Amino acid sequence: MKIAVFGAGAIGGYLAVKLKQAGAEVCVIARGPHLAAMRECGLTLKSEGQSTTVRLPATDNADEAGPQDYVIVTLKAAGLTAAAPQIAKLMGPDTALVTGINGIPYWYFYGLEGVFRDRVIESVDPGGEIWRLLAPHRVIGCVVYPAAEVIAPGVIEHTYGNRFTLGEPDGSKSARAEALSQMLVKAGLKAPVRTNIRDEIWVKLWGNLAFNPLSALTASTLDRLAFRPDLRAVARSMMEEAAEVAEALSAKFAISIDKRMDGAGEVGEHKTSMLQDLERGRPMEIDALLGALIELADLTGQPALLCRAILALVRERARQAGCYPR
Repeated sequence: MKIAVFGAGAIGGYLAVKLKQAGAEVCVIARGPHLAAMRECGLTLKSEGQSTTVRLPATDNADEAGPQDYVIVTLKAAGLTAAAPQIAKLMGPDTALVTGINGIPYWYFYGLEGVFRDRVIESVDPGGEIWRLLAPHRVIGCVVYPAAEVIAPGVIEHTYGNRFTLGEPDGSKSARAEALSQMLVKAGLKAPVRTNIRDEIWVKLWGNLAFNPLSALTASTLDRLAFRPDLRAVARSMMEEAAEVAEALSAKFAISIDKRMDGAGEVGEHKTSMLQDLERGRPMEIDALLGALIELADLTGQPALLCRAILALVRERARQAGCYPR
């Protein structure tokens, strides 16, 4: 099984090492000092008290890798538009595109019954450019739950979780999704194939759309945001507004707000990815996590007043830090 991991940062690097150990033919697409370190010294994963280093093809040019069976994209959402032409070079006639990206995906309305069927979400795919280059019928949705961080070029530290939930946009349990699931399980990961991947996306997004912006505004870790009563109340209100939007689109939540918040808080003194990006001067995933929610709120006629206010504040915080790419 040929697998390219496009954007082999924290999560992508974690996946690449695990899949390589499981016997997959893995290559990684990366850039900068991280790429240079992988080429020179291999890719190192620190997880569960162990350190593992693997050697694997690493490049910044997708032409060198060629067509794959699966392309797993683990970029930040803000980088997908620019990367789409390179990703397209990895796509053969039967290649599946696995979108392990936070937030509402560009393909969310692909084939979805109702008035919004095949609608482009401008917050994540301005002008539908990604939709055109990376056709949604290629996609297997993926909801990423682990927490990991690049602690040095070529070195990934994995701290929490090992579940990558998969699902076809049409709700089928396809052969390609099942085959990938089996390879991920062989790699020691949890990889259930769900028939309701959009509901899974909402459960992950539910916490991210609240905790990520609030962490960037307050510099607080997940445990404080989830368990300090005043901060928890703000997050809860944002999640209640998000649930109204999701349910207007027929999404269903299998867990309660409290359970979702408790699960996030149990990760402990972990900085969200948005806070990490702010501190390091990198583009922040504001639009995929919260901007898209407001776009969907407008589509469904939901007020989402607190979410709108937090969106304005975190965008301004990002602008001042030079971390807002729009």
